Formats: sequence, structure tokens, C-alpha cells
Amino acid sequence: MYKIAIAGASTLIGRELKEALSESPLATANLILLDEATAHGQLDQVGDEVTVIHAIEADAFDHVDFTFFAGSEDLTRRHWRQALRSGSTVLDLSGALDQETGVLVRAPWLGSEAVTPDLFTPAVVPAHPAALALALLLDRLQTAAPVRFAAATVLEPASQFGRAAMDELHQQTVTLLSFQNLPRAIYDAQIAYNLLTGLGEGATVNLNAVDARIRRHYDALAAGRWPALALQVIHAPVFHGHTMSIAIELERPVEISALEEALSGDHVDLVLEDTDSPSNLAATGQNDVLVRLRPEPGPRNSTQVSRLWLWAASDNLRLNAQNAVECALDLRRLRPKGTVQ
Repeated sequence: MYKIAIAGASTLIGRELKEALSESPLATANLILLDEATAHGQLDQVGDEVTVIHAIEADAFDHVDFTFFAGSEDLTRRHWRQALRSGSTVLDLSGALDQETGVLVRAPWLGSEAVTPDLFTPAVVPAHPAALALALLLDRLQTAAPVRFAAATVLEPASQFGRAAMDELHQQTVTLLSFQNLPRAIYDAQIAYNLLTGLGEGATVNLNAVDARIRRHYDALAAGRWPALALQVIHAPVFHGHTMSIAIELERPVEISALEEALSGDHVDLVLEDTDSPSNLAATGQNDVLVRLRPEPGPRNSTQVSRLWLWAASDNLRLNAQNAVECALDLRRLRPKGTVQ
């Protein structure tokens, strides 16, 4: 039986990760919930048992096989080496470590990444959920025809920045309707009923950093197999779920039916009816990326296209947690259990 710790257990992604673990082959593991001192003593539930969230102390990672860092970047930076010294495998969902030497960005669903972790890998970063969704779609299209050009506009939800960001969006929505002053502690800008490519100078979150992280993770997953991604990140006034508009140009014309067949499969749900358009609401709680294909019109009566649009939606927290669990399952080969004969 493995021992697993979630550092940042009280966060949105920490709670989603706990649920994803309970539905995985790691469900029988001994789960330890850790967080900042301010969350110490909070009650939580693991399976049918009520448990308590503990503060991270000197012996917090003793005998822990896997530690998922699901809190702030600062929490990860303060404690990840402590987890390593205790012999734990580190999986960083905060994104704090993706530029550390030897740390790998991973998405096992893609199945053919250029670099895989070994015993000398200090930590693994599960890919940003938007980068993972984009990589899944580009990987599928490549089976139909080489992709010449790809551009994406990613609409970022408040939940990607945590509970405080969601609370501020809610408070702004309420205060706008009652003509009161807007709370701005997180965004330093009006995000309610608004679309933004940049936030205020006093914002505690940074869209440019999100943009850079998605690019880094996409490039790591692509490993030169797909074209560079033209990307724009926009903050949308929604609580949950990534949506993205993706423009694709192929090297040669392909039958529309062949593109639909290429996109279909595990972890991608191809939506064929206009009335069931992918949306952040439709994607909530779903393990798959929802996608709708719209071809750019070609020559008259032609059933082949070389340019197309994809409209995709995914549950950002769910996708992130599922990928993190898959990374842990992939890393089990480095932590064998049982008696060597």
C-alpha cells in the first residue's frame, strides 16, 4: 500500500485531486492531507472517513511515496526539497518547478513523449490543463495530416487561480448589480461582465505568466512533433472550465470525415451537433475534452479541407487532477512494492 500526501489539500485543485485519487488504482493508498498553518485542523473526508488537515512540519513527508503539491507556488518552493529528502516522489500541480533543472513536464495520455522520468528526476510537473487539451487535439489531427500552423485563444476561468479569485468574481458581480465599489484584491480590475488580456498593476495573479506557462508546457509535450503555437490568453468572467478557439492549417487537404475520425477517441469527445456546442458548463465534471470541428469552406462541392476551426471546452480542475494521477501511476514503476525474489 502506498502512502500519498496532498500538500495544499484545502485548495480547489487539492479537493479535486482527492476525488480523482479515490477513483483510480491508487484508491487504497493511505492519504495524508497537508496545508498551510491557517488550514490546520480543518475537517475533511477521505472515502467514508472524516480526517483532519495537518500543517506541514519537519516529519510531514516521512515514509510518503508520492507528494502532490496542489497549493500555492510559494508553498511548493518552501517544501518540495523537504519532500525529496524524505524519499518522496514529487508531483507539482502549482507550476512552481517547471523551470527547475531536471524537472519534467508530463502528460502520459499522449503516450509518446520524448523524455520519461528516471530515478534521477527530482520532480514531475503535470502539464497545464490548457496545454494538455491543446496537445491532445494537435496529436490527434497529426494522424490525419501534418499540421502546418496552429493558433489558439484560451479563455481562462477564475477557478484556475483558486478560491479567492472565484470569490472576487462573485463579489464583483453582486456589487455591480447593487452599484457598490468593486473588490479588487486579486485582479485589481473589473473582471465581472468583462474580457481582459491584462490585469491591474496590483493584481496578485498574472495572465502573462499563465501564457508563458502554457507555451512552455505545450512545447515540452510537443517535443518538436507539432508546429509552434500562436497563443493568446484571455481572462473570461466565468467561474469554471477552459474554453478555447483553435485555428488549424494542414499541409494538405483532408476529408472532413477523416478529421472527425482522427479527433475521436479516448479523452476527447467529438460533438457533432450544433445544439450540443461545447461549453464550460457542459464540460464541468467531465474527464474528456469536448470539441466541435468547423471546416473553413474549400472549393465548391469539395469534401476536403486544409483549414479548420476547433471550439473546445474542458473542466480545468478535473483535467489537471486526472493528469496528475496518471503521472503518479506512470511513476509507480520507479517505486516497486513487494519482495524481490
